[in-house]
Amino acid sequence: MNTNIKCEVAGFTAADLKLKGFKVHDITGPSYPALFYGRRDFYKIVLATGHINICYGDQIIDINDTFLFFSNPRIPYSSELRSPEQKGYACLFTESFIGGRERADSLLNSPIFRFEGTPVVPLNSEQAAFIGALYQRMLTVYSGEYEKKGEMIRSCIDLIIHEALRIQPQNGLKQKNAATRITYLFMELLEKQFPITSLADPLRLRTANDFADRMAVHVNYLNRSVKEVTGKPISVHIAERIAAEAKALLQHTSWSVADIAYGLGFEHPSYFNNYFKRVTNTTPNGIRKNMDKV
Repeated sequence: MNTNIKCEVAGFTAADLKLKGFKVHDITGPSYPALFYGRRDFYKIVLATGHINICYGDQIIDINDTFLFFSNPRIPYSSELRSPEQKGYACLFTESFIGGRERADSLLNSPIFRFEGTPVVPLNSEQAAFIGALYQRMLTVYSGEYEKKGEMIRSCIDLIIHEALRIQPQNGLKQKNAATRITYLFMELLEKQFPITSLADPLRLRTANDFADRMAVHVNYLNRSVKEVTGKPISVHIAERIAAEAKALLQHTSWSVADIAYGLGFEHPSYFNNYFKRVTNTTPNGIRKNMDKV
């Protein structure tokens, strides 16, 4: 699958979305280039008919039908149309568009948007007609002058989510699969921070809480899932990866120990020295002294 081509969705620009917080458009027409694998800055709900291959987190989904697709900005995905054309609609919206802490939290915790959820919901003709009518209503309201259009569009989004949950309940998922998926995403997020190539872009996620906040899950759930799948808690994974990067920087760059400490997110070199010695049983200077002997 070609995931190297970045595609701007027809009629959509990032500036437009950030200005209004919402965009809805008709996607009927010829196939567009494959969307690259990565995270977006927005939620997306697509109603489409066609043959499409979707990589979502660690899932690979191939569907040739009418379906709904739900994407979460915290989960990387790519998509590639296999049919010459498609028909349907897409809406994109930011967390801020949903409005209000309670409402945003409700959206984030909706089973269909969670890591362990199933993001593709096949539809029959009756279901597709109902949801298609909601998209048509959003299109009309979006281009109109109704002063409370935002509230009306949010109501349509709620209806689409609830209809999808009614069609395909998400509460029967196996915990093992959920743990595997969230562990995969944690490991990917950890690895994507490396290599450290500039002091202007230091390591930012260094604790279990940092990762849980970024992934919008409870830290205890994240840690329990990772330990269940790998046999090691998050703190050990993070420490081992930071130590490995530190060794690489010590061995393959001319950075000072202080620069390496700052690049890895430590406020003071002494904190880094103590951390490195605890994890590796040696010191940063010890690594470099051993190199000089080779």
